[in-house]
Amino acid sequence: LGRVLLQFYRAVNLLYRKSVEGKQPEWVARWLDLGKPADLIALQRSPAFKNEVPRVIRPDLLITEHGLSVTELDSVPGGIGLTAWLNQTYSAMGAEVLGGTDGMLRGFASIFGDAATVHIVVSEEAATYRPEMIWMANQLGASRFRVQDSRFSSLTDGDAVYRFFELFDLPNVPNARALFELATAKRIRLTPPPKPIFEEKMLFALLWNRHLHGFWRQELGDSFFH
Repeated sequence: LGRVLLQFYRAVNLLYRKSVEGKQPEWVARWLDLGKPADLIALQRSPAFKNEVPRVIRPDLLITEHGLSVTELDSVPGGIGLTAWLNQTYSAMGAEVLGGTDGMLRGFASIFGDAATVHIVVSEEAATYRPEMIWMANQLGASRFRVQDSRFSSLTDGDAVYRFFELFDLPNVPNARALFELATAKRIRLTPPPKPIFEEKMLFALLWNRHLHGFWRQELGDSFFH
């Protein structure tokens, strides 16, 4: 599903931008911006993040009599470290695992390019996931991958940051604004980007909206749309 979901996120990004520009229905951006603070909307529309989409996408899946159904997408997902551990465990037991023993670890490491240091910033709201991120950082090399709390501020130009806090929680994340300013200035690499559209639960409602059918078909193609 990876390629399909990535293309869906790219299409969502394009739909929002075209709506803001008046080249798609204006109500799309209006609905997606409802209830969002003005500074977050400004970040979302910043040229610095124009083409940025989350680099980890977790679909929540149900197994139905008709196959898999995706109920929602999570762009700030827990379970990355847990899945990596399960991959190792099942592989050690002789099971064939999608991506192999270390596929999840390699995939996560790859999203940060050649950044010398990667900071995984975990909020208190997401603290129950901190142990799995610490485990994963140790697996990948604690000298490069470091788990930080929401007050961490010792960043160096060229660092990468994995944002393990959701945008609704910003009042409880003291270092969020500094991270966003550095990312906007291209001094650090930040993922997921500070774009609330990707944390919005109405995206599948837009996918099913009959007035947008032509847009989705064009941007996804028939096979991905299906």
